[in-house]
Amino acid sequence: QVQLVESGGGLVQPGGSLRLSCAASESRFRIYVMGWYRQAPGKQRELVATITSGGSTNAADSVKGRFTISRDNARNTVYLQMNNLQPEDTAVYYCNVRHPLLENIHYWGQGTQVTVSS
Repeated sequence: QVQLVESGGGLVQPGGSLRLSCAASESRFRIYVMGWYRQAPGKQRELVATITSGGSTNAADSVKGRFTISRDNARNTVYLQMNNLQPEDTAVYYCNVRHPLLENIHYWGQGTQVTVSS
C-alpha cells in the first residue's frame, strides 16, 4: 500500500517560516514528479510547487521567492520550505507524487494544516 507521510504543518505568525516534509513509502517514486498542492476553505485545490527527479522545479507565482521545493531521492522525500508566510497561505497542504509519463498514475498524502495568523 502506497503511503505518503506528511509532517511539518502548524500555526505560525505572519512573516514566519515552516518546513513541510513528505516521505514516500516506495523507492519507485524516485523517478516520479513530487509536489505540493494546497486547498483553502471554499477554494479549489491549487498547485504550489513541483520538482522532477532531476531537480527541475515549477512554482505558482504567488509563492515564488518565498517557498522553495527540494527533494532527497535517497530518502524518497520531498520538502517545502515556506518563508515569509502570509494569512493567504493558510490551507491544507497535500503532497503529491506523479509518474513522469503517465499522468493518471499519481498518489496523494493525507494533508497537513498550515495556519498563518497573529
